[in-house]
Amino acid sequence: MSLPTATDVVLVDTIQLTVNIGADCWGRPREQLVSITVHLHLKPSFLDISGQSDNVVDSIHYGHLTKAVSALSASYADVRALVHEVTQKAFALAGENVNAVRVVISLPKQILLANDFEVEVITPRGKDSLQQAARVSVKDLVIPVLIGVNPPERLAKQKVITNITFYEKSGMHQVDYPAIIKQISEEIENTAYLTLEKFVLHIVRSSCLASDAIEAVTTRSQKPSALSFAHSSGVEMTRHRDAFR
Repeated sequence: MSLPTATDVVLVDTIQLTVNIGADCWGRPREQLVSITVHLHLKPSFLDISGQSDNVVDSIHYGHLTKAVSALSASYADVRALVHEVTQKAFALAGENVNAVRVVISLPKQILLANDFEVEVITPRGKDSLQQAARVSVKDLVIPVLIGVNPPERLAKQKVITNITFYEKSGMHQVDYPAIIKQISEEIENTAYLTLEKFVLHIVRSSCLASDAIEAVTTRSQKPSALSFAHSSGVEMTRHRDAFR
């Protein structure tokens, strides 16, 4: 196991606000709860100064950043537009000592049957956040499915918890993730499986081919009811889009 790289990061975790970023999980354009986390990736050893002086003025004033993000109240065309504005504010407030800004937007009401929907973008200094690749995660998607090899499992659907991570190409894209998840859910509900391996491969294939903007997908699915003395059994796969061409 290799040693970690030395890093200096200041972060503000889970700033909550209500904004309009387009349609919610019911397809209605209205305000919804948004959680924003901002990571400021600083120049190497920058925090040594404040670590030695023990003086907050030698570091990044994350209180100012929190206030600037919390004050956002406009409507946005989509979540990437919100990411862009947060990134611009972070660079403006943090100054020259920031090499990159990582913004994570969480929308718990974006996807029906899922616990959370998350968009993450890392923007290097001097670059446009709208042109950067995004990592999009659908977390704890619960779908009833007929799955398993044991006779009782063939009689009733059981809960399978699935996490899907989409890796987008760089550039500006319009990917309708609620529609993708809806399509995959409908496919699964009308299909029976013997193994989680087949189930996960189905999701990975459908997800990779759902949009030309998607370069790769990681899917992890778990069966909470499979084992008596374990939380769950599970399977995880990562595939690139070209694996299905």
